[in-house]
Amino acid sequence: MPTKQAYLHGKPESSGLLRSQISDFNVIEVLPFLPCGEGEHLFVHIRKTGANTLFVARELAKYFNVKEQLVSYAGLKDRFAVTEQWFGVHVPGKQEYDLGDLNIEGVEILSYKRHNKKLRTGALSGNRFELILREVTAIKAFTERWQKIVEQGVPNYFGEQRFGIGGGNIERALSLFSGQKVKDKKKRGIYLSAARSHIFNSVLNERIEQQRFDEVAVGDVLMLAGTQSVFHLDEVDSTIEQRLIDKDVDITAPMWGAGELMTSNEPLALEQAIAEKNQAFCEGLPRFGLKQERRRIRLTVSDTDLELLTATEGSVQEGKNAVKISFFLPPGSYATTVLRELLNYQDMTTRVDKREITATPDEQESA
Repeated sequence: MPTKQAYLHGKPESSGLLRSQISDFNVIEVLPFLPCGEGEHLFVHIRKTGANTLFVARELAKYFNVKEQLVSYAGLKDRFAVTEQWFGVHVPGKQEYDLGDLNIEGVEILSYKRHNKKLRTGALSGNRFELILREVTAIKAFTERWQKIVEQGVPNYFGEQRFGIGGGNIERALSLFSGQKVKDKKKRGIYLSAARSHIFNSVLNERIEQQRFDEVAVGDVLMLAGTQSVFHLDEVDSTIEQRLIDKDVDITAPMWGAGELMTSNEPLALEQAIAEKNQAFCEGLPRFGLKQERRRIRLTVSDTDLELLTATEGSVQEGKNAVKISFFLPPGSYATTVLRELLNYQDMTTRVDKREITATPDEQESA
């Protein structure tokens, strides 16, 4: 049951093809630190092509002969892409490794070095995306809309990857809440995340429908751009409205769990109305130890660039426009969320032979 996702800037005029080839979708993970050279954890920096993060983690566990729980990563990365990311393997001692014989399909080892702390989920500054879109129509409208996105941002929806093929992770979450056992901790976490994401997306969609995406109200909970800390808004004045325009603060929506909602007045009423429509999720999530948190509803892109790659005169592709866009996103956000607001794209990975994919359908990933 996919969540409706209203457009902030209206339905896009342009259309185009995404991932006509895997190399059209490049992701570079950026950590806030580099391994120091000593410690119990071996950090392995890889470039993977068409490979799933969980698959690579399992293969690393086999290579180092450790339990899968001892292999960590900062974030899941899209498998239909060329991505650079770090993995951490807990290997106490001072053994020196030569990974020349490490052979994982679709994986290239870039570097490796020991570190004194575990690589934890979410411990990244963000991701740099370099994407090529092909057969793009209405180029003028496309470039104008891109500029609007750069200036104003997009709704911070959780992308389709979070919900799995055909929204299957949502159905698995409902089964989980009905009592079905899921032994695999990582899969269980994926299903719970899908349920939380569904509620968040529903609240965000409703705010856009009510034209309250960028309008603060008494009772809203705002998040600071720098520290990510949140505070309840007791009064609306010109200062807070300007801080919202300047992207110093953002309106938030709930990441559901145990505890009371932090909002009040009209924002609280909106969130409670969504909760009433999703009782199975809102009652099930607290049972798995999740607590109420907040997430900003606006996604801001930075370090942006756009390059037109229109084919030259006389070439086979003459008249078919290709565009390269580059941008940086903070952790937990999705490139496809930016793209859906930019153009009506067709993801060409639907044509990929599923036998070539290294992960199961319920392991859809975020970029």
